[in-house]
Amino acid sequence: MSASLTVANTLRVTRILSVKTESPTTKTFTFKDRLCAKAKPGQFLMLWIPRVDEIPLSIMNVEGHRVSVSVKAVGDATRALHKMKSGEIVGLRGPFGNSFTENHGRILMVGGGTGNAPLLFLAKKLAAKAKRLALVIGAKTKSELLFLTQFDALCTKQSTIAATEDGSYGLKCLATEPLDKFLNKEKLDMVYACGPEPMIRQVFDLAEKRGIAMEASLERLMRCGIGLCGSCVIGKYRVCRDGPVFTAAQLREVKDELGISKLGFDGNRIPL
Repeated sequence: MSASLTVANTLRVTRILSVKTESPTTKTFTFKDRLCAKAKPGQFLMLWIPRVDEIPLSIMNVEGHRVSVSVKAVGDATRALHKMKSGEIVGLRGPFGNSFTENHGRILMVGGGTGNAPLLFLAKKLAAKAKRLALVIGAKTKSELLFLTQFDALCTKQSTIAATEDGSYGLKCLATEPLDKFLNKEKLDMVYACGPEPMIRQVFDLAEKRGIAMEASLERLMRCGIGLCGSCVIGKYRVCRDGPVFTAAQLREVKDELGISKLGFDGNRIPL
């Protein structure tokens, strides 16, 4: 293990500075950490909820020594975290993994759910430099369209397309439907994607069809965050060490699994 990874992997204890409700199911937690404050868009940290569990979370923002993560309540650990308040103690390790490369050309981001968190971090880096910055964002319902106002402020004017499955906001469809039409009429230099893996697979297929460069952040079951346990393997890659951001060339190598299956808690392969 490298010296830098050894330092990042050291557990630090910190206090929650603030808790912000983003949607009925998602909250953003902010705390101080000198190491994670050096993170780049796409990197993640391991957050320890005392007496419960440790979970991987994409970094949503850094400001000074302050670090923010957005968390959807989906399991025991995340529900326990949602009950915590400012001043309570958590532990963390990181930052881990690689990051998105910064392309300053004509950019499209495709996000779904809490996958919007690392894309928002990226958008803040690209907003002043990109020739064009567009977004296709999807969710089941309006309240789950995370960070839409912030994206609107960062993206090129009238370059945000929202889709909801129930039609409560924007187009009534999956995000990949307007994406297909967008790619047919726009010339792009890069597509960035983060969200549910079946969505990422569709974005990958559409970008491949048109020969557009792409990077996607993948989510897998992660127990260690440093490449030892093997729980996050996809093909020949460990998502925590080789990713979580993968290029189109790398995704091409694992397309037999991408959006189709993953390893479960018992090590058996389960469908997505």
